[in-house]
Amino acid sequence: MLVLVKYELIMCQIIWRRPASGYLAVSEIHGHIVFFFRRSATGFKHNLIQDEDCFQSFCNKIFAGWDFCITSENAAKLKKKTLLYELKTDLEDEKIKQKIAERTHKEKCRLYFIRLILNLFVIGVLAACFYCIYLATIFSQKAQMSDQKVFVVSPLLQYLPSIVITFANFITPVLFSFIINFEDYSPAFEIRFTLMRCVFMRLTSIVVLLFSVWSRITKCKDDPCICGYNHDLYPCWETHVGQEMYKLTIFDFIVIISVTIFVEFPRKLLLRYSNSALAKWMSQQEFSIPQNVLEIVYGQTICWIGTFYCPLLPAICTLKYFFIFYIKKVSLIKNCRPATRPFRASSSNFFFLGVLLIGLSLACVPVIASIAQINCSRACGPFVNYETSWDVVPDTVSQLPKGVEQLLWALSSEAFAVSFFVITCLAMFYVIALAGAHKRVINELRHQLEMVGELRTLCVLVINSVIAKCSVNGNLFVLICQSGGPRPAFPDSEAVPGPEALRCEIPTIQIPTPPQQQQKQS
Repeated sequence: MLVLVKYELIMCQIIWRRPASGYLAVSEIHGHIVFFFRRSATGFKHNLIQDEDCFQSFCNKIFAGWDFCITSENAAKLKKKTLLYELKTDLEDEKIKQKIAERTHKEKCRLYFIRLILNLFVIGVLAACFYCIYLATIFSQKAQMSDQKVFVVSPLLQYLPSIVITFANFITPVLFSFIINFEDYSPAFEIRFTLMRCVFMRLTSIVVLLFSVWSRITKCKDDPCICGYNHDLYPCWETHVGQEMYKLTIFDFIVIISVTIFVEFPRKLLLRYSNSALAKWMSQQEFSIPQNVLEIVYGQTICWIGTFYCPLLPAICTLKYFFIFYIKKVSLIKNCRPATRPFRASSSNFFFLGVLLIGLSLACVPVIASIAQINCSRACGPFVNYETSWDVVPDTVSQLPKGVEQLLWALSSEAFAVSFFVITCLAMFYVIALAGAHKRVINELRHQLEMVGELRTLCVLVINSVIAKCSVNGNLFVLICQSGGPRPAFPDSEAVPGPEALRCEIPTIQIPTPPQQQQKQS
């Protein structure tokens, strides 16, 4: 552990010496923003045309929900369980909607009171976790600045904020999953609401850590700071922030590997070779896709924040998730079983992309604030000759050719910003109007499908009434003759019924005209 800490200090200090690394980090974040906006827009379009009619949703799942490309028996069983769970969830949602409609005022007040108490408890748990993270960060910063260093205690103190954050992220999801059972939500909303609480916990813990670090960086004994930051405690504060993000990444990797090896694998062995009551109570480990995706979102957010201060961090995260993928794959096959309540595949893509976009937006805020507000370090870094990190941009632009310089200054002017804002607003209003038009077209097509179904039912009733009033042979003969088909062959020519015998009264039924055609005719 001590060797790892020394290596991270050297690595972050070396990488932070070149300005190109900072430019590359900012360019990477901008590329990710464009990519996730595009993918989120695609998910929004899929949600826009999602079925709203419950009956139509049931029909789609029953008649068109099966994947005929499945060739494995286990995959077929899993797909069957997933469809069964979705149908049960839809039925449960309808049951809960009916239950909500039948609730009395007394039951509503009781339920809202229980939810209020439980949400206050959740807020208290989150506040306690954030306060513990703040205290651990401040204590770790003070311990690192002291001269007394112990061989074993010093690395633990350096990783103390990471330990507290990881412990909170490990405990709170279990607590939230237990609390949600008493709030009487629908099964689909229970999963989403629990994930929203876990996302808030994970992302806000990073914000609390950064706030604790920057409160120490920007606070001096002689207020205000002469250099713009606390030069005595943090001569190179950018390196210190990069080290904190590096520690979070490494410790998150250690925890994931430890849980897989020392928790999931022994639990599988206990269930396989033991018949005790404890083994039956524990049951087999479930592989929860939402929780694993949230771990990736958490690690990716840390990577985005630390990229500007430690540009080698994306390469480390790439190696980290390369190993985690294969470790999770082996653990899934050998140790885990599918979740009994899988997350809906129809809404998971847009939901997780939205969470990842929130993490990216959250990562941009501290980076932009540090670039524009906090003074650069005077001891190290690529921006030692500038007041802030942003000052390097005008200086670099002034060294470009005259035409390029004028173009860039025109793009950064207020006139271009206002014009771009107006054009963006017009484009946004156009897209909203286009989405509304598409929504109306979808509703009209759904209405036409309903009318076709009603007309089909009406035609079946007409045919049944004709069959009931006419004789069987005569009816078939008349239908064949009217359709232009071949005349049926009778064994005896005298047995061929004449036209008078084949006559039957066909009831006249007036088919209603669809509302759209009535409007056009009027």
